[in-house]
Amino acid sequence: MNRGTASVPSWLLNLPAGWEIKRLKRSIAVEKNGIWGADPTGSIEDIPCIRVADFDRTNLVVTQAPTIRSVTLSERDGRLVSRGDLLLEKSGGGEMQPVGAVAMYQSETPAVCSNFVARIQAAADVDARFFLYVHAALYAQRINVRSIKQTSGIQNLDSGAYFFEYAPFPPRNVQTKIARFLDDKTKQSNALIAEYESLIGLLDEKRVAVVTSAVSAGVGPGAAMKESNVGWFSTIPQRWSLTRLKYRTTKIGSGVTPRGGADSYVSSGVAFLRSQNVYDDGLRLDDVAYISEDVDKTMSRTRLQVNDVLLNITGASIGRSSIVPEDVLPANVNQHVCIVRPSATISAQFLAYALKSQAVREQIFGGENGSSREGLNYQQVGNLWIAIPDTLEEQERIVSFLDNATRAIDLLKAKVTKAIALLNEHRSALIVSAVTGATAEALCEGSLREATT
Repeated sequence: MNRGTASVPSWLLNLPAGWEIKRLKRSIAVEKNGIWGADPTGSIEDIPCIRVADFDRTNLVVTQAPTIRSVTLSERDGRLVSRGDLLLEKSGGGEMQPVGAVAMYQSETPAVCSNFVARIQAAADVDARFFLYVHAALYAQRINVRSIKQTSGIQNLDSGAYFFEYAPFPPRNVQTKIARFLDDKTKQSNALIAEYESLIGLLDEKRVAVVTSAVSAGVGPGAAMKESNVGWFSTIPQRWSLTRLKYRTTKIGSGVTPRGGADSYVSSGVAFLRSQNVYDDGLRLDDVAYISEDVDKTMSRTRLQVNDVLLNITGASIGRSSIVPEDVLPANVNQHVCIVRPSATISAQFLAYALKSQAVREQIFGGENGSSREGLNYQQVGNLWIAIPDTLEEQERIVSFLDNATRAIDLLKAKVTKAIALLNEHRSALIVSAVTGATAEALCEGSLREATT
């Protein structure tokens, strides 16, 4: 065929002989948007419903479909997901993770997918697993981003535009060969990534344990201990006190979203911190928003001060906290972030560490009955128990110890995180290379170019 280089993307210009370039839609027999259905009723109409949250983006599969919804038999028509079907994320995403991921359903259990997902049945003359990797290659190169439309803060994928993108179409037997090759190679890579992610989990646990020990029992040799009489602390040093947070702070409160929401953001000005900026290892400002000085003046009561401690109080990041350094100021916060301003009787750095301890985490996440929270109000934040040395000198000694101890853990975690990023980059590059035939010589039993002749 005439490949017409004027409209064909550069990554597809050097395919092996015998390969074709076609629109992605030629790989699809059926595309059907999902349905959310109704609350389960306990009847035969109840069925598992696959959500975007069920996508395993590393292994490109659906992990499970634990959500049960009630969907009538007529509503299921064309929507039943079978083993080997591809599922396209059509709504959701974010700045760091754009919408458009594709995963394969590998369960034998019939299911439907939610209204944020579309079911794709591959055309009879193509290998579904090969096109799973083609979708991954498109996503890795952010080609899906061209088809994203964003309204009300939610990204929506225009599937018609996306399926009009070009894709490689090798002969069917070559598709299968590449899919098997990538199955093997990505399985090895994903296993190593899983090991590194497990190591990060262990490092996080170690960090919490080190912090908890220091802010609950001190760091000096063999201090005399006493019973705490508060459930989250067994014993504390004799000369320490147990107190509620509100008695060691001068402010507990949060900000608001400016009128107009995201439309009020500007390219530079006063930093406007949101929950996605607040992490236990410090503020992350790579996607920080800004508001104008005039807007900031209308929010003067929630302006931040150096050494304020920020605590996320809603959503998936509830409980994350970090201290405000001087170089981020001037700054303000939205309603999802609580400002905890320490009094003169407590070191801000000690307070920041205390909020990361297991004792405080249990108060935030579980409570005595083990039930989880979706949010905290100011009264609940103020009633959090902390253990505190009676002198600022001892507090600062503990802070110095923890700065050194956590720095070593954080450096190791950073190295492991970088290794994961490199593995992900290598895997993405390998997928792109394989689906365009560039890894021909690496495949078993001869090259792809030989296989097409």
